[in-house]
Amino acid sequence: MKADAVRGHLDGLLLAVLEPGPLHGYAIIAAVQHRSGGALELRTGTIYPALNRLERIGLLSSSWQSSGERRRRCYELTEAGRHTLAGERTAWSEFTTAIGSVLNPVTPPGLAT
Repeated sequence: MKADAVRGHLDGLLLAVLEPGPLHGYAIIAAVQHRSGGALELRTGTIYPALNRLERIGLLSSSWQSSGERRRRCYELTEAGRHTLAGERTAWSEFTTAIGSVLNPVTPPGLAT
């Protein structure tokens, strides 16, 4: 899959994997990779600026949690984040329907009026 295929959809992907509950950065990367069947591999240089931006605009909150002797910053959805995720899902559905209608028309090309 093209590396830039995620462009424009990163926020929705991050919000979706955080919907079930809080995760730290590497777990978010693993969740996206797992859910996509390995097709999407996010880099830390991509994900952390996005997480910070989403937190800054109030769609995520974060807290430090300890795992053994390691401390990890965990992110979770806010109510505004859940609302935005719902909008992202609607927009994605409309987008895929529109593109699908062009790529796989119900009537063969040339027969449309």
